[in-house]
Amino acid sequence: MSMSELAKLGGGKVAYIKIMTPEEAREMFPAIEGLPAGINLFALHAADGTPLALTDSRQAAVGHAMGDELEIASLH
Repeated sequence: MSMSELAKLGGGKVAYIKIMTPEEAREMFPAIEGLPAGINLFALHAADGTPLALTDSRQAAVGHAMGDELEIASLH
């Protein structure tokens, strides 16, 4: 499934989780300061790519999606 196809799915109810480095997270979330180097972060994005949340665990990102009643799509 392409990103444009994913963006059209679910009418705002589909999201995906992307693993990010602290450097990538700082670019996407410029207001965040003090991220330690060498860790993985997990960004929850709406299907259209809009960032929704940044967490330090996949489980927290999944929990955020569930709280917002979002279905998580797998990206390959």
